[in-house]
Amino acid sequence: MNEYKIMIVDDEPDILELLEKSLAVEGFRHIIKIDNGLSAVSSCKELQPDVIILDVMLPGLDGYEVCKRIRAFSHCPILFLSSKNDELDKILGLAVGGDDYVTKPFSPKEVAFRVKAQLRRVEYRQHPLKEQSIKVGALNIDPEGCRVTKDGKEIELTAREFEILQYMAQNIGRVISRERLYETVWGEDSYGCDNTIMVHIRHLREKIENNPAYPKYLITMKGLGYKLVNPHET
Repeated sequence: MNEYKIMIVDDEPDILELLEKSLAVEGFRHIIKIDNGLSAVSSCKELQPDVIILDVMLPGLDGYEVCKRIRAFSHCPILFLSSKNDELDKILGLAVGGDDYVTKPFSPKEVAFRVKAQLRRVEYRQHPLKEQSIKVGALNIDPEGCRVTKDGKEIELTAREFEILQYMAQNIGRVISRERLYETVWGEDSYGCDNTIMVHIRHLREKIENNPAYPKYLITMKGLGYKLVNPHET
């Protein structure tokens, strides 16, 4: 049995029960069930769950607003559940700070395994393999501490943004396709990944570039993908 705390936020009792049972089969015993958005925010502050499964359509506050408020004080992984299968809804979920997005109807077992995948990423960030820092221009990427600094000042990145930048830095100067980047960082099939990658690349540029509209580090190679370069060497 593990000690991870999983918070499920959904206003449908049947879904809360279904997910609780599926997570229990996978060894999770600390399940927190919440049925509205306001309680989700306050409970997250108080109980500090390790992963949140968050429905989009909630009474009070919708899931997107709940996610935004939680991101003001917590970086725990958030997995959205939604009956909305529109690509724009998925992009919005990722843009407000979500880490994954599953559409209803869903496989409870798949959700449980996606929770496990998020926890593995957290474990890796907390106990990474010892690696040397990577210097790219004014950027210093510390894989062991999961920290990025620019000119000595720390840059706050989400877990996914850090994983993207680290992978690009490990392949500096190489063109990385969107498909390869998605399959490596997300660990999933890359079908329909383009907009997801574009959203994360845009946010990453906003944090590491002096002028995101004219990037000097993270370059788009039209029709091919992206590459990270040292602007002092170009």
